[in-house]
Amino acid sequence: MDEKPRRRQARGERRISQLLQAAATVFCTVGYTASSTNAIAREAGVSPGTLYQFFPNKEAIAVELGSQLVQAMESAHGRVFTEENARLPLDEMIDAVCDPFIEFNTANPAFLALIKGPDAPGKVAEDHDELHAGLQQSIADLIGIRQPALTGLERHLIAEMSFAMFKAGVDLMVQSGKEADKAAYTRELKGMLYRYLAPYVGTGAVPVASP
Repeated sequence: MDEKPRRRQARGERRISQLLQAAATVFCTVGYTASSTNAIAREAGVSPGTLYQFFPNKEAIAVELGSQLVQAMESAHGRVFTEENARLPLDEMIDAVCDPFIEFNTANPAFLALIKGPDAPGKVAEDHDELHAGLQQSIADLIGIRQPALTGLERHLIAEMSFAMFKAGVDLMVQSGKEADKAAYTRELKGMLYRYLAPYVGTGAVPVASP
């Protein structure tokens, strides 16, 4: 590839990143429904015409932003839901599983702003639903490692309840946006999860069964 096309491609990628960051700010500030391409262009410091060179409308911007955020969260998925983490003492397991997702959601409030929008693009909702189902299944698998005697239905119910608690806690953190509140909500969220899960999966480390 010639040097000039490479430079044009790099400039285009930087401009797309700039527009997506601006869109994330606008979506968080006014919500997806009230946002507009003009507002996103203003936030990015470019003309609407420049924006339209890369995205035909607000929906296309939301779909691309949502796709990148889902991919970023999925990249944490494999690092978190491991058998090694499942066998940790319960408090350490909760830390290992919750901390990466708390950091991601509080660093990317646009993720919740998008999926909570009543008219968010269908592709964003579909990707989120698929991610949601995968996360919930992974939680159920962790629970199964810690307590194999639980039935599949019991594991999924406990996973569903645990995930609902987590989402409620993270929603409070994102709405607040304050670091002091984040620390307090994190402490309360982890305590709630610990008290809920302890009777089902125990509190100590789970040894690997002998062959």
